[in-house]
Amino acid sequence: MAEETPDLNQAPPAPPALTPEAQAEFERETERKLARKSRRAKRDRAGEIKELNITAMMDMMTIILVFLLKSYMTSSTNVTMTDDLKLPRSSTIEKPQDNISLTVTFSQVTVNDKAACPVVNGAIPNEYREGNGMMISPVFDALTKEVEKQKYIAKYNPKQEFTGKVNIVADKRVPYHTILELLYTAGQAELSQYKLMALANE
Repeated sequence: MAEETPDLNQAPPAPPALTPEAQAEFERETERKLARKSRRAKRDRAGEIKELNITAMMDMMTIILVFLLKSYMTSSTNVTMTDDLKLPRSSTIEKPQDNISLTVTFSQVTVNDKAACPVVNGAIPNEYREGNGMMISPVFDALTKEVEKQKYIAKYNPKQEFTGKVNIVADKRVPYHTILELLYTAGQAELSQYKLMALANE
């Protein structure tokens, strides 16, 4: 007796149709499930702890702290005399201004007391120069960072406006050409006004 081969292309038989009572029961059960899911979602939302975005709060606290420090500091220009830093003397006496500080000793250049590049016998090595040779790259980068910081503060506090001033604290043995290079670099970083710091004559 030959076996009958099933037709694989034949569509499967349709499921039996639900009776009206079964259809109504199915719809009621679906509504109950949706209602339970909705109540559970509401409970979860009511009990969850909302995530706090503290980044903006920290930014505001930083700005407030800077404002307070700016308000109560008389001057941030404190110069410590060392063997590498011997200031010239002057008969002119003026109150130091709270500007960005560019210090050049006989061994290094610092911006706001942060090392920028070395100094060898009063000169800046050629590997730290670019362009026409007057631009000192690491000093420019450090000054630009401080300028951006001052502009950011000025944006939120009109009393602390950006003045474009820099205090030059230079060892009296450093050649004037080196100081000119630093002044040129400061000018490229939007610091076009400068004050040369010196000791008052006793």
